[in-house]
Amino acid sequence: MKNFLSFLLILVTALSCSSKKSDTRAEMAEKVKQEFLHAWGAYEKYAWGHDALKPLSKTYHDWYGVSLLMTPVDAFDTMVLMGLTDEAAKDKKLILENLSFDKDIEVQGFEINIRLLGGLLSCYEWDGDERFLALAEDLGNRLLPLFDSPTGLPYRFVNLKTGTTRDHLNNPAEIGTYILEFGTLSRLTRNSIYYDKAMIALNELFKRRSDIGLVGTIIDVNTGEWVNTTSHISGMIDSYYEYLLKAWLLLGDENCKKKWDASIDAINTYLKHELESGLWYGQVDMHSGERVATRFGALDAFFPALLALDGDFPTASELQKSCFTMWNLHGIEPEQIDYATMDVVYANYPLRPEIIESAYYLYHYTRDKKYLDMGQAFYDGLVTYCKTDAGYAALKNVITKEKEDSMESFFLAETLKYLYLLFADDQVLDFDAYVFNTEAHPLKKGNR
Repeated sequence: MKNFLSFLLILVTALSCSSKKSDTRAEMAEKVKQEFLHAWGAYEKYAWGHDALKPLSKTYHDWYGVSLLMTPVDAFDTMVLMGLTDEAAKDKKLILENLSFDKDIEVQGFEINIRLLGGLLSCYEWDGDERFLALAEDLGNRLLPLFDSPTGLPYRFVNLKTGTTRDHLNNPAEIGTYILEFGTLSRLTRNSIYYDKAMIALNELFKRRSDIGLVGTIIDVNTGEWVNTTSHISGMIDSYYEYLLKAWLLLGDENCKKKWDASIDAINTYLKHELESGLWYGQVDMHSGERVATRFGALDAFFPALLALDGDFPTASELQKSCFTMWNLHGIEPEQIDYATMDVVYANYPLRPEIIESAYYLYHYTRDKKYLDMGQAFYDGLVTYCKTDAGYAALKNVITKEKEDSMESFFLAETLKYLYLLFADDQVLDFDAYVFNTEAHPLKKGNR
């Protein structure tokens, strides 16, 4: 009862805050743009030419010991959308003069695909310079060995120079999150090998769902056997579902739409969980459907956007309300909570974008002002708790607000992009002409 009363107090506070006078959409869009410039300026000053800024120590971090220009590639299309032509031109020069994938390093295929391949494809589609496409094609070729397993399901790591692969224990998100980027690469290069490899992986994964239509968390790509049978919509599974629906929208693939329809039926049957605190999606065993945990977090907050994209606005709205409740527990969302008790399970906040993404989608479809009010709250939380004199910092703990020396590239690629688009004039991007990959890189719709 105590937890429920606390939840009611949070809800009342949130509602009262939303009634205060807010800035216009144009004013908010400009504010977000200025925060992007603040973060990008810190990157330029302290981390130029490297993968990511460390805002507290005012230094940089390279994922694999050498730079792959993670932040510059990830941030480019955000600059274009914001009309930051000078910054985009300088960024483009950095990428085209310095980015090379001819490096003897082992990389995680999933992250490289969504950030760098997706980013380069978007750079090309928004800028038109063939050198972006050449870089994307080179990277795509270096990622292809990932799929050389007995099942066609990709390994997790690959050496960019030698093609040597590693880690046969993979998850649905890292297996199923290639089709948008590889499909686009096939369309632009007129080479079907990328699409074919990604589609085989998607088909093989879907084929291994349980009798009740769910996938687990970890699978052995050599044998095709499940190692962890917990099913959910959170990290390690999330973008697999996202790409089933989006592959249909981006590439016109009807088989992916059928896969999505079958999957969402199973998700709503077994994962959906309504309590006094709201509507949630929990964790169950993939074979029995028995609930094994009442966990929900920042990564799960992408799901209202996906539901909205599928046209299920009532469910999307209710779930977004729950996500906002999670955000308001401590003025900024934790990585994960137990929604049965509303206790924080993991208290960190890595500057994640998913809840903002969902507000953007829902506002696009419904024009309900409450999503703009949510955007105001997201902006306030970020500026109040994460802004530093050198960019933005993740939080180690949303309760104590202790900062962490990290500003991931997705903060510029996703978090600030979605927040800007929520407030910006609709002419900035034709929503119906693009599909966002899971790193928020907008790719043009079109069959292969």
